Amino acid sequence: MPKLATPRISAVLLDIEGTTSSIAFVHDVLFPYARQALPDFVRSHAQEPAVRAELDATAAEAHIDPHDLEAIISTLIAWIDADRKATPLKSLQGMIWEDGYRSGAFRAHLYPDTLPALNAWQEAGLPLYIYSSGSIHAQQLFFGHSEAGDLRLLFSGYFDTTSGGKREAASYHNIARTLELPPERILFLSDIPEELDAARAAGVQTLWVIREVEGRYRLAAGADSLHPVIARLTDAKLERLT
Repeated sequence: MPKLATPRISAVLLDIEGTTSSIAFVHDVLFPYARQALPDFVRSHAQEPAVRAELDATAAEAHIDPHDLEAIISTLIAWIDADRKATPLKSLQGMIWEDGYRSGAFRAHLYPDTLPALNAWQEAGLPLYIYSSGSIHAQQLFFGHSEAGDLRLLFSGYFDTTSGGKREAASYHNIARTLELPPERILFLSDIPEELDAARAAGVQTLWVIREVEGRYRLAAGADSLHPVIARLTDAKLERLT
């Protein structure tokens, strides 16, 4: 495992689930809420242009009749159950979660070290970005309705699967081009080693966040990793490259 140094970078790119926020919140709160609400939401809003566009995209991806609403609903439910990272599903989930956030049904979870780390990095002059499989709209809702309040002003931008899959090196090249930065001046933090491998293949610097509370990985798992390992975001002391 590489020694944890002080990365000299120009931008920080962060995963959400398992990195800034609990996996349990996403899987035990957000996903079940969207699964239960999706059928009625689709039937009630199918003629709205934004919803219709995602239903048509679902039908095209699943090779089903775009007029068969029940088949589209069944497909979307199957994708939820399979945890499929389909862009139209993620967009629809974001719309459904917006209702939940605005009604006060839930607030987005944050680890205790997340806000102090974000504040410290921003104060150091580092722009912060999010890269998640959830839609950009869902990401903005998440940080706009967090347990710590509205944190959207902390972030300079958001990326989702429209930039490509998180386990594909090309996605990180796409993000670097959008940010107009060489990949090596970006630091990506995630709890998923396959995502980190893809980022590293693109030349992006990486930190593997292994939180003991999640139980998916242990610190020992990073012993042979190419990625430096941290247990808390506040363990990362970052320096802005000017």
